Amino acid sequence: MRGDAFDPNCPTRLILDRIGDKWSVLVVLLLAGGPRRFTELRDTIGGVTPKVLTQTLRAMERDGLLTRTVFAEVPPRVEYALTPLGHSLQTPIKAVSDWAEENVEAVVSARERHAG
Repeated sequence: MRGDAFDPNCPTRLILDRIGDKWSVLVVLLLAGGPRRFTELRDTIGGVTPKVLTQTLRAMERDGLLTRTVFAEVPPRVEYALTPLGHSLQTPIKAVSDWAEENVEAVVSARERHAG
């Protein structure tokens, strides 16, 4: 079954909300390089509270985009990794991220012109 993003009752919109969330995008970009611990994600992303990052990771796990592995060590070690479904997001998310980085100056300039 294929969804219809223009149908207000289609679950596709929930998926677009998840992958359009800035924290989810950054998590996918970071986990593309391999598994990471919570503190690595938090410190590398910057600006995200532990509560919001935890909520994001739980939602992504629920949606099948990442796995959470707890290692029986003292202290316990937890790693997050992309699932195959999560890995399939790398290409479109990287494309949008690259576009944003390449066009940030033009967008900021347009905002300044509009505000002025």
